[in-house]
Amino acid sequence: MDRHRSGALLAAVALAFTGPGLAEAQGNGHKAYKASPGHASTVVQEVLDQHGWTFVKFEDRGADRIVYYRRGNRGRGKGLGPMESFVIRRVDRQVVFVDVPDVLLVDIDVRLKL
Repeated sequence: MDRHRSGALLAAVALAFTGPGLAEAQGNGHKAYKASPGHASTVVQEVLDQHGWTFVKFEDRGADRIVYYRRGNRGRGKGLGPMESFVIRRVDRQVVFVDVPDVLLVDIDVRLKL
C-alpha cells in the first residue's frame, strides 16, 4: 500500500514540476525584436517564399500588421490551400510576432538577429 502511495506522490510531484516547463518549451509564437516594421515585413515575405508558402497581403489595423498567407495544398490536389494569418505588432521600438507557426518563427528569428 505504501508503495502505491509513494508512486502516486512521485508522479504528482513530477507532473507539477514538468507541466509548465513543457508548455514553455513548445513556445506560443510570441517573440519580440528590435527591428523596424518595414524590415520585419520584408523578412516575413522572404521566409514565406523560402518555405514555398504564398504571401497574400498585409493589412494594417492600428499598431498591428496582419500577414495573410497560404501554405499550399500540401500534396492534396490542385489549389492554394486555405488562407491563414498571423500578427506583427508594434510595441514601443520593437516588433512582436503573434501566433506565428514555429517553422517560420525559427527562420524569422535567425534573420532578425543578424
